Formats: sequence, structure tokens, C-alpha cells
Amino acid sequence: MPDDSAGSVLGRTYEVRTFGCQMNVHDSERIAGMLDVRGYTPVAAGAVPDLVVFNTCAVRENADNKLYGSLANLAPLKRAHPGLQIAVGGCLAQKDRAAIVDRAPWVDVVFGTHNLAALPSLLDRARFTDAAQVEILESLETFPSSLPTRRDSAYAAWVAISVGCNNTCTFCIVPALRGKETDRRPGEILREIAALVGEGVLEITLLGQNVNSYGVDFGDRLAFGKLLRACGEIEGLERVRFTSPHPAAFTGDVVEAMAATANVMPSLHMPLQSGSDRILRLMRRSYRQERYLSIIDQVRAAIPRAAITTDIIVGFPGETEQDFEDTLDVVRQVGFAGAYTFQYSRRPGTPAADLGDQIPAEVVQERYQRLVAVQDEMSLRGNECQVGQIVDLLVAAGEGRKDESTGRMSGRAEDNRLVHFRTMSRPDGLAPEPHGPIRPGDVVTVQVTGAGPHHLIADDQVLRHRRTRAGDAWEGRLFRTAPARPAVSLGLPRVGAPAAPDRSPSC
Repeated sequence: MPDDSAGSVLGRTYEVRTFGCQMNVHDSERIAGMLDVRGYTPVAAGAVPDLVVFNTCAVRENADNKLYGSLANLAPLKRAHPGLQIAVGGCLAQKDRAAIVDRAPWVDVVFGTHNLAALPSLLDRARFTDAAQVEILESLETFPSSLPTRRDSAYAAWVAISVGCNNTCTFCIVPALRGKETDRRPGEILREIAALVGEGVLEITLLGQNVNSYGVDFGDRLAFGKLLRACGEIEGLERVRFTSPHPAAFTGDVVEAMAATANVMPSLHMPLQSGSDRILRLMRRSYRQERYLSIIDQVRAAIPRAAITTDIIVGFPGETEQDFEDTLDVVRQVGFAGAYTFQYSRRPGTPAADLGDQIPAEVVQERYQRLVAVQDEMSLRGNECQVGQIVDLLVAAGEGRKDESTGRMSGRAEDNRLVHFRTMSRPDGLAPEPHGPIRPGDVVTVQVTGAGPHHLIADDQVLRHRRTRAGDAWEGRLFRTAPARPAVSLGLPRVGAPAAPDRSPSC
């Protein structure tokens, strides 16, 4: 039997490449945590790692091309570095299984969505036997929350409350790959959140495939609202978000819990997918336009300043021009702060793949462009209403691509809008200034001075700056000697952005 000790991998470096949804981002944090505990270290920028792990998505058509193209690019590197190992996990691994090794024989390990914990031992086995290892389980044996985690942020964290999905949307392959919904017990979730707060985290995002159906596994249909209220009792937890809910399971008690719990933020990501009742029926979505709009009305009545974002699919089989106009009508009525917009992608293994009347690509593209134009107009209109407002920002790292050149930093307002603000200091925000060094994880108060469709600007002086435990935690990470890791987005909806190339549509 191979040596399973950590000593056999000490000094080996790794890189995790993530495609897809928030659940994949969170799974990658657990993959990295397991490898850290085992004795691997993150690879330094520009160096060749000893291990590359792909955490894959299978929702959209180009997922296969993206993976196999990346694997092909690694083939010559593997020939030049025989000790390099390549592992493929996630939804595409669960779907394609041994076919991955057939197409890319230089892959060492294939593991599925239900057995993340097996990765280190599979890597050992592959290394000592010099043969590819493929292990796919059909159901979840251990909830991944029990695994060690290397979190990408010192100040914000994902907390998975469930995995899997009980819905049967005809465009979605996720239930077949992640299985039926499995819920964690509330006490376990709250203990994890309290531990994260103890480490300096100020913001948590409750995560599930259909996050608001939480409780179905243990027979409490009000469990999600109760969980939100319980989060409000955790001292030091300043911001609570959740993603992604399903309209059919969104109940009045959840709206009441959102409104009554001070640290639950006034933002909501509510997938629409289509504004046409006929298309929603074909999609097997168990709500209709009227029901969706009534939820939005409820939320806005209880939380007037809530920013609402969504997911929309264009070009579903059979979609007529009138169906598409129904979607545009909902976009205009709701005035979404932002939307992830997708061109329908035909995926083998889903019921929609076998539907007739697949829409020609040029028609889908034309409708998509019209939708993006309308949504950009709505986003800009909503953001312009924020000009002059005083907002509190949780300062973020890596969310402002132009911050260095503009002398700004970036942060998220309570409603999750992205705000670029002037710091009156060096572009990195670390130079002394009247408010002290501003760090990711700190909280600043600014006045909005400008708006674009996808962001806000605050170019006047920072009004208040509060140094936080989260900023201390970020600073502690900054000055560690471990190799720097590339910034990875937490996957929160980027308010106003019309498209997100690597994100999969929510249910």
C-alpha cells in the first residue's frame, strides 16, 4: 500500500483552478485546506506547481471545451516535469468520469462532487502506482463542512448550509451531479459562523443550491427564516447574505426575518430565468410571472432600500419574440440592480436538450444584446439614484481592477453595490492619512459622487474610517511569508454586471 503520511508530500506545491458557481468556489477552499493540512503549499506566482487541481462546472456548453483545452495546454508541461500531477474534480468530473482519462491520459486523478475528502489519498495512490485513479461516489457520505478550509478572504466567508437540489429544472444538470438536497443542522452552522467571527470575519454568505429550501431534509419549512434570525444573535457578525434562493420556496417568514434582523443585508439575488409563463412551464420552474413580481413587491415593502439582482436565460427552446418581450417587461418593471444574463446552452443529459424548436444562435445573440442593453439602462438608472447618498462600505481586496491607477480602493455597500472610493493616500491605501491606514476588512463611510451601470464612485474625502478585527486579520495575512495567492472573487453578484463568463446560472 502507498505511504499515506504527510511526509511523502512535504514541499510539494499546488494550484487550484476553479470554474463555475459559488459552490465550486467554496469547494475549492476546502480542497486547498485539505492540501495544506496534508503538507502541500500554494505555488509561488510564476512557478511550476507539483499539482494542478481543476474544480469544474458542467452547466454550460463551453465547460467541456474549457476543461479539455486547459488539460491540453498542460500536456507539454507534464512531459517536461514528470512529477507534475493533474487532478480533475467537480461537476464535469462527476458527469464524464473515466472519459476524462480516455481523452486526456496524462490526468492522474478524477474525483466527483461527493468525495472531495478522497483527493489526497487518490493523489498518493496515483503517484505510487503510476496509474490514473478515478473515484466517483453516487451520494454524499460526509458533509464537506467537516473538511479543513483555506479561505480566500480574511473578512468575508461562505458558509454552506446545504448541498444538492430537489428541483427538476429542464435546463439544469446540477441535481444529477450533486444529488438530492442534504441540510446541515442549525447548531452546526451557527458554531461554524461563530468560529469564523472569532477569526475576524465580519460578513458571511449562507450558501445552498436552493438556499431558502433549507430545512426540507429535517422537516422544518420555516428553518431558513429561523436561521437568519439566529445569525442576528451572533455578536461581532456585522453582515449576513445568502444565495441563491428559489422563488417557489420564498415565503413571507423569510421576508420578515430579513427585515427584522439587523445584520441581514438589504440585498437579494432572486433568479428569474424567464418572464414568460409559457417558458417557465417548459423550464419546469414552479412559479409564474405574477408570483415572482409579488415576491419583489413584498421585499420592497418590507425593505425599501433592498437592491435586487437576478439570473436570466435567453433563447430557451421554443422561446418566441413575445416570450422574450415578457422577460424584458419584467426587467423594466422590477428595475434590477444587476443581472447575470446567459444565452441558453444545450447540455446533454438535461430534458431541455431533447426539446424541439432550438433557437438559432444568431437569434439568441440578438436577443441577448437587447436584454443587456435594457438591463444596463436599469442598472444605471438605479445607481444614479444613489448619488449623494452616505454609505458604509466593507473594504474589499481585488474588486477594483483600476484602483491602483486611479488612486482608489473598493468596497461593498450594505446593499452589495460595488463602490470605488478615493482614499487620500497611496493607491494601496497603506500610507498614513487622517483616518489611519485603510485596509481590506475595515469599514469606511463615504458619500457617493458618481455612478456607472456596474459601480458607484465616491471621490470626496472618506467621512469615517473604522479599523476592524477583519482588517487586522487581513493585515496578518499580508505580512505572512507564505506565497501570495491570486485574488479569487467570492462570487457575490457584481451588482449591475450584465454577464459573468465563469458563473453558472442559479436555480
